[in-house]
Amino acid sequence: MKEKLWETLYQKCETLYTGSELEKIESSYHYADKVHEGKFRKNKEEYITHPLNVALILMDYMVDATTIVASLVHETINHGTSSKEELESLFGEEVAEIVAVISKLNRLELSDDSSYSAMNLRKVLVGMSEDVRVLFIKMADRLHNLRTAEGLDAETLKKKVNETMTVLIPIAHRLGMYQMKSEMEDLCLLYSKPEVYHDILDKLNQTEKNLHASLEEMEEDISEMLTEQNIPFKIKSRVKSVYSIYNKLNNGKKWENIYDILALRIIVEKVSDCYLTIGLIHSKYRPIPGRFKDYIAMPKQNMYQSLHTGVFGSDGNRYEVQVRTEEMDEFAEKGVASHFAYKEKHYMKNMMEQKLEILRNLIESSESLSDVEFQSNLQNEIFNESIYIFTPKGDVLELPIGSTPIDFAYRIHSDVGNKTVGAIVNDAIVPLSYELKNNDVVKIKTSPTATPNKEWLNIVKTSHAKNKIKAYFSKQEKEIYTESGKSILMSELRKRKLSFDNLFTSENVKKVCTELKLENLEDIYFSIGSLRYTATYIISVILGEKKQIQDVLLERMGRGNEKIPKTSNSVILVDGMSDILVTLSKCCQPVMGDEIVGYITKGEGIAVHKKDCPNIAGKKARMIPVSWNEMQEEYFYTTIRIQTEENKNYLADLISKSSEKNIFIDSVKTKETKDGIEYEFVVKIQKKEDLEKFINSLYQYSFVKKVERI
Repeated sequence: MKEKLWETLYQKCETLYTGSELEKIESSYHYADKVHEGKFRKNKEEYITHPLNVALILMDYMVDATTIVASLVHETINHGTSSKEELESLFGEEVAEIVAVISKLNRLELSDDSSYSAMNLRKVLVGMSEDVRVLFIKMADRLHNLRTAEGLDAETLKKKVNETMTVLIPIAHRLGMYQMKSEMEDLCLLYSKPEVYHDILDKLNQTEKNLHASLEEMEEDISEMLTEQNIPFKIKSRVKSVYSIYNKLNNGKKWENIYDILALRIIVEKVSDCYLTIGLIHSKYRPIPGRFKDYIAMPKQNMYQSLHTGVFGSDGNRYEVQVRTEEMDEFAEKGVASHFAYKEKHYMKNMMEQKLEILRNLIESSESLSDVEFQSNLQNEIFNESIYIFTPKGDVLELPIGSTPIDFAYRIHSDVGNKTVGAIVNDAIVPLSYELKNNDVVKIKTSPTATPNKEWLNIVKTSHAKNKIKAYFSKQEKEIYTESGKSILMSELRKRKLSFDNLFTSENVKKVCTELKLENLEDIYFSIGSLRYTATYIISVILGEKKQIQDVLLERMGRGNEKIPKTSNSVILVDGMSDILVTLSKCCQPVMGDEIVGYITKGEGIAVHKKDCPNIAGKKARMIPVSWNEMQEEYFYTTIRIQTEENKNYLADLISKSSEKNIFIDSVKTKETKDGIEYEFVVKIQKKEDLEKFINSLYQYSFVKKVERI
């Protein structure tokens, strides 16, 4: 069987790839065959037949050769002895990275049947799939597993179906991969509700002969009409999929009111022919009121384009008719994947880049967001309906529902967003907080002297716009700190009657940068302005003075003539000073609620440690009292270690629990031990109390053996 599958795959590859690419594909097949030798799937087939079938599914999408190579070796890590390093040496970095990510994804599964768990796993899936080809292979892998699911036990099959319906199909829908989505839906319905599936299938089969006869007659009539008008075309017909009919019935439709059980798809060469064809059809067949949809001028949220209409045929049956170009048809069936085949087409490329940009922006912004915020953005920008907005020149931009002119401006370009002063929508002036509607034509008014407003962060909808606004103010704040630091330094030099030119020579600047691990003179200014170092200390480094900053701090502490008010902006309160850098120690990672103490460092201000931190044991001479400023709301990072009892990956469960408790996980490390898997989570929290609640909640899982804060 594997030989026949390989022969079929190779013949298809010969029509699409170059000689060197074919060699790499052949090499990857033989490598995978060797790794999987002697292994069988639960349906008794040789294991190598699975990656071969995955590659064959992907060939229908005309993906690049790298995707085919990666699909053939995609199970060699999880179900073989391979490693990322070995794959990289044999097939290159791209293939190795794709397979490594797939290997991680395939170890994740839903923790329960809740929509929250599904959303969380979608987050992980999208977040880890920075290369969209990971999603192609993941989808094809699942489709083949569903096609051959007869070997699975009932419980495993139920989990796979639930995960496919709640996690993978929504992503396939959003990426426009209709063909794959449709087959997975049918298979999931077959496994989850076999009686319903077969009941619908029986109804279709009872009338199948008549239905196909009606379709053939309609095809002949339309073909004759288009031939007379010299319109080149291809025509396809189908009976609606079982799941689509089930979905309509489930939503309250009656069988006799489902208008598109019979469907015809007409593929023409040009967009103008699409409209001409629809006009000819309407002139011969009576249109069903309200069924005409123009998705060419206004594409769907997944970039689908086509003209749709419903008509009554001569036989009285109702038909759905779709008219589109070859390229539109390819995209309708294969979605994002078809971008690889049509990437030279400007319009489709532009829309594709917009879609991938949304995904990239969400992934990049996720590091600064809580799980709840990320899931909200993911829901709004990836899985919810979108609106399509026009520029005055007629270009189309896709935005999530609720977007404002500011979101629109930043989607055009960062400079346009930063210089926005107003907006005109459909020839009327609107406020920048105006919620855009589908089909709006938007013109952005800019000024060369304009700058963003921090209030915009409360107005904009997209993470892309929020990131750009935050980046602008971050840059502005750095410039302010730098200018302030320069002013403080110059004032100190005048006070001490020292010459800047004589003291801050290139050699001395290099000396300061080397000792304090700074980059340049601007960095020195910034370190003073941001209170990392005092001007006095910077000068002392150049002059080689014996008096160190810790001695200056101790003197000031002794004077105690300055008290920091309780309204201080600092999260740490220190009696006796308000203009010195205070940092939280990385060794013990204190969080609000811990007992803490300040330690005067050499050149780094005051480091705050937990009182029981072993790194400051026996160093009382440099310790000073500090306290938490409970008036300030701040997030803190700390690390916990979770030990589990079994060698099964519970990452999705643990992440799901963190989401429940509104705990943001910044990073994860996993380590396999002889007793199970050990996880190290760096978490972002506000109070020690929140951390303790999270740790206690983890013990609700039977597989959690021990949780400790590091």
